[in-house]
Amino acid sequence: MTARPAVPRTVVRGSTPQFLDDEDDYFGRQPARRSELPDPEPLLRNLTHCVIEVLAGARDLDQLARWVTDDVYRNLSKRVVLAARARRVKGQAPRRPAFTLGNVITCEPADGVLEAVIMVHQRPRSRAVAIRLEGLDQRWRASAISVL
Repeated sequence: MTARPAVPRTVVRGSTPQFLDDEDDYFGRQPARRSELPDPEPLLRNLTHCVIEVLAGARDLDQLARWVTDDVYRNLSKRVVLAARARRVKGQAPRRPAFTLGNVITCEPADGVLEAVIMVHQRPRSRAVAIRLEGLDQRWRASAISVL
């Protein structure tokens, strides 16, 4: 077994050296600034559209895996199972839902973090989908999704 070096390694980014205590700091996910990220509105609309279809059973959850964190994926997986069980009890087949997306309301509580609410209008009712996006590795990833 080899021992770790006693002196932390340094990495020079720009003109200031940074000390890395752990390799995960260097090779892990890197937060991104808002200026380095693309416009979030198309992702918010597409993600909302896909989440509603996933919960209705018309789309596979694996298609969202790239755009969400592991916790969000696990929570959506639980909701998909519950929704499928409810459809089975009612004798309903999965079908693509008819809906329109309404306004997108956003706020930025911190640099590289965006919280949004997207209205979803269906015939029987309207719903809201709340999404928190975090900039990681120069792209947006959803760290929280709630369908209200």
